[in-house]
Amino acid sequence: MYPDSVKIDSTGNDSAMRLLVVEDDREAANYLRKAFREAGHVCEVAADGEEGLALALDEQFDVFVIDRMLPKRDGLSLISELRKRGVSTPALILSALGQVDDRVTGLRAGGDDYLAKPYAFSELLARIESLARRVAPQSAETVYRVGDLELDRLSHTVARAGKEIPLQPREFRLLEYLMRHAGHVVTRTMLLENVWDYHFDPQTNVIDVHVSRLRSKIDKGHDKQLLHTVRGTGYMIRESAK
Repeated sequence: MYPDSVKIDSTGNDSAMRLLVVEDDREAANYLRKAFREAGHVCEVAADGEEGLALALDEQFDVFVIDRMLPKRDGLSLISELRKRGVSTPALILSALGQVDDRVTGLRAGGDDYLAKPYAFSELLARIESLARRVAPQSAETVYRVGDLELDRLSHTVARAGKEIPLQPREFRLLEYLMRHAGHVVTRTMLLENVWDYHFDPQTNVIDVHVSRLRSKIDKGHDKQLLHTVRGTGYMIRESAK
């Protein structure tokens, strides 16, 4: 943490978010901390990737804002390590590298959004608010069931026929979205916008790859297939084929 950083315990705002900014540029970090505070949010700042990792593992945050180029541990490595440790908090990557390949690399590393520098703070704030809304509870329902498949949002567990199935954070969010819309076709665009919260080219195969991995985990070894491909449209999770 920067020596003159201020840890804010409360903003008095019921909608306040707790944000972790990992940024090695002192001027940029101070600007973000001040801007987020003025917007009514709590913000902590880490000056390098290792400090960012320690804070992210030790405290609860609503969204991470992570610079890509960091000392000690770069931003993509930081996010990858968090995902490996089961931390699913949304992460927005800030970077001067703004080409398509750079953005794709960042998102595939586990980032949930990517904003190229220079940027407008109003856009950054809007994107962060969007990420926070995406992970907010959509309903009072905390357990989804389709056949013998059960997903518990509170314990963050998935089981089929009573046997727990370990999933990566992205796989869990993908399955949760599918189960929330059980019996209905979910298009690739819907998944990209609601699970990744990013507008990819709908023709990208990132969805197909993740669905294939998810299907192998929840359907393999079971007589009844639950996750179905709807040709030319998307996917559907339901108890039995029609």
